[in-house]
Amino acid sequence: MREAPQIPDNSGRQEGGRRAVQTLDTSRDTRIDTYVGDPQGYGPYGDEDTKTFDVYKYLRIATKYKWLIAGIALAILSVTAVSNFMTTPIYKATSSIQIDREATKILDKGGVESSDNAGMDFYQTQYELLKSRSLAERVASALSLGNDPAFNKRLAPSILSIVISKVRGLIFSDGDPSETSTSGGGSAEDRNQSAVFRLMGGLETQPVRGSRIVAISFSHPDPAVAQRVANGYADVFITDNLDRRFEASAYARKFLEERLGQLKIKLEESEKQAVKYADDKGIITVGEGKTVVDADIASVNSKLTEARYEKMRLELVWQRVENADGLEIAEIRNNQTVQENRKLRSELSAQYQQKLNVFKPSYPEMVQLRSQISELDAQLAKAVKEVKADIKSSYEATRVSVAMLEAELQKTKDTLVDQRNRSIQYNILEREVDTNRQLYDGLLQRYKEIGVAGGIGTNNISFVDKAYLPSSPASPRIARNLLLGLLAGLMLGCVTAYALDVLDETFKVPEDIERETGLAVVGVVPLSKAGTTFEEAMRDHRSPISEAYRSLRTSLQFSTPQGLPSSILITSANPSEGKSTTSVGIADTFGKMGMKVLLIDADLRKSSIHKRLELRNDRGLSNYLIGGMEAADTLQVTRHLNVFAITSGPLPPNPAELLSGTRMADLVRAAGDAYDIVIVDGPPIIGLADAPLLAGATQGTIILVGANSTRKRAFRVAVRRMQVVRANIIGTVLNKFDRREAGYGYGYGYGNSDYEYYGYGQQKQLPSKKS
Repeated sequence: MREAPQIPDNSGRQEGGRRAVQTLDTSRDTRIDTYVGDPQGYGPYGDEDTKTFDVYKYLRIATKYKWLIAGIALAILSVTAVSNFMTTPIYKATSSIQIDREATKILDKGGVESSDNAGMDFYQTQYELLKSRSLAERVASALSLGNDPAFNKRLAPSILSIVISKVRGLIFSDGDPSETSTSGGGSAEDRNQSAVFRLMGGLETQPVRGSRIVAISFSHPDPAVAQRVANGYADVFITDNLDRRFEASAYARKFLEERLGQLKIKLEESEKQAVKYADDKGIITVGEGKTVVDADIASVNSKLTEARYEKMRLELVWQRVENADGLEIAEIRNNQTVQENRKLRSELSAQYQQKLNVFKPSYPEMVQLRSQISELDAQLAKAVKEVKADIKSSYEATRVSVAMLEAELQKTKDTLVDQRNRSIQYNILEREVDTNRQLYDGLLQRYKEIGVAGGIGTNNISFVDKAYLPSSPASPRIARNLLLGLLAGLMLGCVTAYALDVLDETFKVPEDIERETGLAVVGVVPLSKAGTTFEEAMRDHRSPISEAYRSLRTSLQFSTPQGLPSSILITSANPSEGKSTTSVGIADTFGKMGMKVLLIDADLRKSSIHKRLELRNDRGLSNYLIGGMEAADTLQVTRHLNVFAITSGPLPPNPAELLSGTRMADLVRAAGDAYDIVIVDGPPIIGLADAPLLAGATQGTIILVGANSTRKRAFRVAVRRMQVVRANIIGTVLNKFDRREAGYGYGYGYGNSDYEYYGYGQQKQLPSKKS
């Protein structure tokens, strides 16, 4: 039997152990500390996930639920196939007609259509006429469809139609008239009505975009019937349109004849009344409805306006001339006599000044010149007075003329007022005459046009193509419907798979853990094969489980800046997630490296290490914590190489009180000095205070996550609780990982195994610090 290293006595060193634990807190990962108390997020992965489209996520979902998607797609495809193959084939025949806004006519006008023909309302009216019940009745009568057994042959009901019929029967008390049997039973009226409903149900009109062509299609199980009805619809519609045009023209001619006779008599009577009234009142017109008085008042008013303008002009001139010297007034200065006088005086004044240099003023010739200049000044003053007198005379004459014209205008106005009083009734009679004449002329012109164009047999609707006999059914389109059914099934399957994945809150792949919490996944342990025990898998160095624990061991060796922690707590959010198995697996892998490993079962509520390692449990950790024995007395040697264990011992009634003391921290610290690594198998986090207490006594904490069993909400609560107590969470381990449940991207192989996620191969043996 191997001898276990003795754990040094830690009595009297409790304070030192507590300080060691506190020192461990200062060396924790700073990234974890930043998430403490954060109720919204758990790391940098959360935001990144919301910003990027993870195609591998959807591939994983599709791969995981591939059989569900395939089953739904196959079911929808089967239903579609059965429905299509059980449906009666329907043939569609199509004829086409051209609808013009106006028929081809010899005259520009000659019909009785309204101006609406030039708009889209005309075409919409024609489309509605094609689908009208009256046209269907005409077609049924023209083709004798009520007594045609081929047309009235009933379809074999499909499963879907039977279901719909039953539902409608439960909702409505009256059936569809089109569904009544008409193959020889019932009255002739009932058969015709049923044929009309069948016609309207199978008819389809489709205007060709950007043209005046309309396609008329009819669907029926018999291709010959479909062809005959499609052509019959077009024929009857063309004939019906032509009949309506002739009926409208005939009715218009008859109506216009009656109205023309009435308007002719009314026009003659109104003209006689107008002439008689004008003679009685002495009203004489000069054309365009104007009388003699109207012409007179216009002439007088025009002359008065001119005279007033002239009076205003002369009055302004006289006001300037009356008190002025005269020469500064343009009207005086521009007078010819004044201009000649001023010119002659200027010449004499120039001679006088010139000779004054030679002769004295008393010289006879100089005296004569002065005399001539004085005479010219007198003549100039007389001419100025004469010009002023002429201006005043013209002003006075204009004033008299304005007064006379105003009197004449007032007299003419009085005459006009009297005449207008007498012309009120005359104007009424004249307007009545004009109205009657316009109505009579318009109706007479319209009557002539209709009379000429009514006999020209033109139509604005014509055939473009006759319907041909369809060779293949228009429905059901089996290939297209099967393809659509397959696509619909795949879409429904994918939606169902995505919904199931969204509703499933458990962790499935390592990326889920990193995305939810930001914590690193240091290991992934696969689900063991059926029929293989954990011990057998660990003994096989090439098994997936054995390789997974070796990979986890490598990750733990580089989990902190100082390397492998001396003590590690293994815990989980909920019970039964594989904590004990993981603890044994980690201890076994480190033991095989030659390292001394101490495994402590700290789950004092539901211990299981002693069962898994087949050890006795009459004494253990609980005995040490209550001070009943030393730690060395509780050590046991396991069957695993270099692995020693301290079981839980008898389960105490107060585990949290025992773990909250200093003895647990002292035990872990002392064991860390004696062993290469101490692994503490702890209880679950949620609902208990044990795990947070144990986290404070160890250098690192690993939170175990059960694939497809641990819920995200519970795990987030557990991580938050550990972060609040500032536990050094070095990572998580995804346990019981099933690559078939994970889906796309997790089917790697390693060696002879059929699964591997993190594979680093067999590690080199590291020297033990106690060897």
